[in-house]
Amino acid sequence: LLLIEQAENPLFEIERELCKKFTAVNIKAVICNITDENRVDKIFKEYNPQVVIHAAAHKHVPLMELNAGEAIKNNILGTQIVAKAAENYGTTNFVMISTDKAVNPTSIMGSSKRIAEMYIQDLSRTSKTHFVTVRFGNVLDSDGSVVPIFKKQIARGGPVTVTHPEMKRYFMTIPEASQLVLQAATMGKGGEIFVLDIGEPVKIIELARELIT
Repeated sequence: LLLIEQAENPLFEIERELCKKFTAVNIKAVICNITDENRVDKIFKEYNPQVVIHAAAHKHVPLMELNAGEAIKNNILGTQIVAKAAENYGTTNFVMISTDKAVNPTSIMGSSKRIAEMYIQDLSRTSKTHFVTVRFGNVLDSDGSVVPIFKKQIARGGPVTVTHPEMKRYFMTIPEASQLVLQAATMGKGGEIFVLDIGEPVKIIELARELIT
């Protein structure tokens, strides 16, 4: 199991956690920026991965509006580099993690992920690698999701900030998200976009009120 990440502290933490829980699994922590084509190529050449779960992306909507070039570089060009390496080295299954914000995108982040989706779908038409996409809503309590942000704001005594009172989001749990990715890897024949049926969208302001209560 290869854990590939550019941020060393999260990589260090997840490697420790997984090694402790799964002592029989051979786990390697690899530091890599996916926009570094030579580094990505070297990793694929050395390890020849069968299944690639491509989750690397800049996901913060307001930050990406302010740093549009970085969103394009990481989310589009980074995806292109990893996907081409997967094709070149005979990866069997490639799952790209996308976002519900790629549907009729209204932000740089959503637009960059939609372009990455389109690239993956186009590549799947001619490749032996099964390229599929999984679209997520918000994963409850994951890094960068609203729940940890709200919890911190509440712990400080407020205020709890919501971007817009009518803002709605779909939510899923971490286990649901993980299972969706693995199922997509086994079900995908190439070119599909998988979405988990997660019921009705939740108003962010209602979620904030629930947490405060």
